[in-house]
Amino acid sequence: MTRRVAGYRLARSLAGKSAGVATFVAFFALWETAVRVLAVAEYVLPPPSRVVVEAVGRWPRLLDAAWITGTEIVAGYGLAILVSLPLALLIAGSRTIERTVYPLIVFLQIVPKIAIAPLFIIWFGFGFTPKLLLVFLLCFFPITVGAVAGFKSGDPDVLDLARTTGAPAWRTFLKIRLPQALPELFTGLKVGAALAATAAVVAEFVASNRGLGYLLLEYNGNLETAMVFAVIVLLAAMGLALYGLVELAERLAIPWHVRQRKTEPLHPA
Repeated sequence: MTRRVAGYRLARSLAGKSAGVATFVAFFALWETAVRVLAVAEYVLPPPSRVVVEAVGRWPRLLDAAWITGTEIVAGYGLAILVSLPLALLIAGSRTIERTVYPLIVFLQIVPKIAIAPLFIIWFGFGFTPKLLLVFLLCFFPITVGAVAGFKSGDPDVLDLARTTGAPAWRTFLKIRLPQALPELFTGLKVGAALAATAAVVAEFVASNRGLGYLLLEYNGNLETAMVFAVIVLLAAMGLALYGLVELAERLAIPWHVRQRKTEPLHPA
């Protein structure tokens, strides 16, 4: 019976992945066919084959720009995590800090980040720092909100029981508060990961002579639409890779959570 269930799960997993791959193949095949049948100009909508040819021919420049943008994404996202988690812990543990600091955080989130970017250029110049700060700002809020919600979601009865047993505060945090906070925390981390690539590109749009955002502006200005699509696909792949790493960490950290479970029939055929 166990082997049958394991075999069913493997077959179902492979079928799900095959269906996803087949969907993408069908989409690109339809795109390629429609562009060629309708004789759409390449500067309007190039076929996928043209995008691949152009990307392969200019791969060194794309790779160099991807390294620059990727560094901004990882550094800004990492800084957001380092600042957000301790701050969220303080907000969740103190009503005074929550009443004084949290409204400021919400205000900063409401302010359009594209409006702040020129100020960063004035204050910090055209180097790495303004890009880092803009990625940090876009990732900071969802991570902080998710962490605050997680740290405040502890079961009061379990926490009271821990106090009555005389458990130290650090042990209560590690054994009760942190595990119960992880689902909400990872939700914020995944939202932040999805925004990181967007923030880096917006920062490069404002003022940069390097990176994928700069290449997007250059190729768009030259009507090299195939390369515009190549850069977009590369950016999407980088964002998806970061999101996937966070999701993998979530699976390893909280395999017991309901989000990691897959509904299986009780008696697979």
